[in-house]
Formats: sequence, structure tokens, C-alpha cells
Amino acid sequence: MAWNEPGGGNQHDPWSSGGRRGSNNGGDRGGNNGGNNGGGNGGNGGNNQGPPDLDEALKKFQDKLNGMLGGGKKSGGGSGGNKGGGKPRNSFALPGLLLIVALAIWGASGFYLVDQSERGVVLRFGEFQGIVSPGLQWNPPLIDDVRMVNVTRVRSVAQTQSMLTRDENIVEVEISAQYQVANPRDFVLNVRDPALSIENALDSALRHVVGGTDMIDILTSGREILGSSVASRLQTYLDAYGAGIRLQTINIESTSAPAPVIDAFDDVIRAREDRQRTINEGMAYANAIIPAAQGQAQRVVEQGQGYRESVVAEAQGQANRFNALLTEYQNSPEVMRERMYLDAIEEVFGNTPKVLLDISDNAPLMYLPLDQMRSGSSSGSSSSSSSDSSGNRSDAIDPRVLDSLRTSQGGASSSSSNSPIRREGR
Repeated sequence: MAWNEPGGGNQHDPWSSGGRRGSNNGGDRGGNNGGNNGGGNGGNGGNNQGPPDLDEALKKFQDKLNGMLGGGKKSGGGSGGNKGGGKPRNSFALPGLLLIVALAIWGASGFYLVDQSERGVVLRFGEFQGIVSPGLQWNPPLIDDVRMVNVTRVRSVAQTQSMLTRDENIVEVEISAQYQVANPRDFVLNVRDPALSIENALDSALRHVVGGTDMIDILTSGREILGSSVASRLQTYLDAYGAGIRLQTINIESTSAPAPVIDAFDDVIRAREDRQRTINEGMAYANAIIPAAQGQAQRVVEQGQGYRESVVAEAQGQANRFNALLTEYQNSPEVMRERMYLDAIEEVFGNTPKVLLDISDNAPLMYLPLDQMRSGSSSGSSSSSSSDSSGNRSDAIDPRVLDSLRTSQGGASSSSSNSPIRREGR
């Protein structure tokens, strides 16, 4: 039969030679009856080679704990069960042990680690004590409250608002702000909800700046000025609140007119751009014409100044020449008179084609007017063509006229041969 079958005479533990359970039961019965019989021996007998019993181990631990706390074991003997007195129990040992354990747990729970990007704000019973730096820190639990604040993370807030401009137009502005915690103490203690506070401050600053700006400036060239104005005013608000926040950037994401009128407003914008383009073209034309006109005017002025200086210089030269001639004339009038006469004749005859010849030796002399021939060669072709078109002019002259001309020329030549000098010209 099985070793643990009910009704069996010898129920042996398969891990031991003797019956462990039977020995234990016998030992317990022997202890309760107060005798030293086979049951007790059964408890001591037998080689225990199996796994430990949990009940027995727990009982041994309890006995040791009682010994530490000052409790004594109870021993009984015989059927009378006379109780033997042990060491008296200490009533303060257990609470003291519990207190030591509680203090150990309380002290261990006070350690914490501060990250490199964080700062810890220490509050002792709600009062500010200090700011802890990164690393392993300890503060008494339930006394100090440590609030961690990330001082390197860039937080952001965005808004889209419709508001009224200075020229009584409605404009929609989408704006975003990035900020960091500059003072952890102020960030934790001075403002209950920093995110809500910065949203309200941003809304107030944006409405104040937009309310003092025209719509065309907000939608076109004034967006950068709008962003800088909002940033300076928002930082002023946050400093007045003592929020411990430092602004990084303010971005104007978009500015637009309301949706129902955006088409009409686009037409207005295009008309303004066309107007500005026309103005720029006119300015470019003016910038090109005005310098040219100014240069031409300056050139005329300089030419007038040059002419004036030349005339004045020439007049002064003539005056000086006249004064010099007057001085020489006063010294020798006859010589200066003859010289001035010759200079005048040279000047007059130098500008006339007439020639004065001396033929006193009655020798024939042929004179070729080279200057007239040179000037007449250019006009000869035109005159010949006109004469050819009208017919031969020499043929149209009466022969009797030609004879009379030859006779007059012959008589003039004979008379000229008799005279010693022939003068031509003035």
C-alpha cells in the first residue's frame, strides 16, 4: 500500500527511514502529556533527510523572536502539566523594534536624484528653503517637499485671435511664443498656473499692439515690427508678474483678413502694389532724366563761363596791345603809321581773291585763280548738268554779240599794254 494510505500501520515518509510525521506527532503528544515515552523518542529518532518543513521553520523563527523580545518558553511535565516559569517579556521591545524599522524606512525614502536639466525647489512645511542642484540629494520625507523644474526645456504656447485694428478693421493673427524657465523659485511660488498666465499675457500684449496698428501694416510690411513689439510688451508683463520666465522668440505665423472679405482685400492689396510699382517706375524715370538735365545745364553754364573768360581775355589783350602801340607811336609816329598801314593792307588783301600784278615790262603774264578753280570744281558738275538740260548756251548767243565782245577785249588788251601798271581789285 502507499506510504500515506489511511489505516496503514507503518506510514513512513519516503524521504526518511523513520516516520517524520509520526515522530512529530508522537513528540507533540509526549510534550503535551508531560512524559518521556516512545512518542518523545519517536520525535528525536529517525534521520531527517527530506526538505525542511515550513511550519517547523516558522515556529523556530517565532521562538527566536520571542527570545529576543524577552519572552520565555513554557515547559510541561507529567499529566499535571506543571508550568515552568521563564524569562519575563519586555513590553517596550516590540514597539522599539517597530520604531527602528519605521525610522529606517523613513530615512531611506528621503533619497532622490535630480537630473542634469532640472533644479529642485525645496519647500519645508510650505516655506521656501532653497534650490538643489543636479545629483543625488536627501531631504527628510513628509517634512520637505521637493518640486522638480526643467530649466532647459523650451516650452511653447500658440494662439489664433481675431481682433480690431486702429483703422477699425478686423484681422486674424496666429502667433506662437517660445520660453524657458529662468528662475525656478519664482516659477513655482509666484504664479499658480504659469502656462495659463503666459497665454493670458500673450493675448493682452497682442491685442494692445494690434489695436494701435493699421491693418495694411499688419498684413504687409509691419509683421516684423508687430512681433518685436509683442515680445517686448509680453516680457514686461511676465517680469511684473514675477513668473520667472524668459522669452526666447515670438513668431507671427500668419496674418489675414476675415474669410468673407479676403477676396476683396486681395484686390485692394493688388491695387496698392500696382500703385507702388507705378510710383517706382516714375521715380526711376525722374532719377534718369533729372541728372541728364542737370548735366546739360552745368555744361551750358560752363560754356558760358568759358566764353566770358575768352572774351574778357581777348579784350584785355587788345587793350594791352593798343597801349603798347600807343607808347611806340608816341616815340616814332611816322614809323608806326607806316607799319600800321602795311598791317592793315595785309589783313585786307589776305581775305580777298583779288590779285595786284606789276606788268611794266610789257611781258604777257597769265594768272590762274587757283582758289576759284578749287572752289568752282565742286559746283561745275551741277552747272554743266543744268546747262545741258537747257541746251547749249553758247549756241544760243547771237554771233554779232560775240564779235563785239572780242573787239572790246582786243582794245582793252592794247590799252593795257600801253599802260605801265595794271591794278586789279580795290
